Amino acid sequence: MSRRTSTARRRQCAALPLSRRGDDLFVLLVTSRETRRWVVPKGWVEKRHSPADQAAQEAYEEAGIRGRVASAPIGRYAYAKRLRDGASVTCEVEVFALEVEQLLEDWPEKGQRERRWFSLPDAAAAVQEGGLGSLMLSLAAPTAA
Repeated sequence: MSRRTSTARRRQCAALPLSRRGDDLFVLLVTSRETRRWVVPKGWVEKRHSPADQAAQEAYEEAGIRGRVASAPIGRYAYAKRLRDGASVTCEVEVFALEVEQLLEDWPEKGQRERRWFSLPDAAAAVQEGGLGSLMLSLAAPTAA
């Protein structure tokens, strides 16, 4: 049986949980539930929330994070999401910076995921989505004065 691929693109939103320690920026990644890959909290864009608010909600549910989410995306990337029926669909993901203010001890998906802090370069190397890694590296790059 061949796997189908949909040509329709689906929209998702993601939080990039950030914390500054001195001059360095760190990102909190979580593992995906099925493959245990390192990812950022993300989910489908829902009509009842803005993409930024939805990204913040995903960060709470998947990683136990509370913080301030940016109202505008800092970037976008695309990836192929495998669906339960074996098909895949291309997802366009808008990424919103989220300044972490609180890490909760308990959250909805605590038993299903691991969370860990990474430097931006290490996080970029840990994720499999090249566009997401490039976005992280662009944040880590020093700006020209």
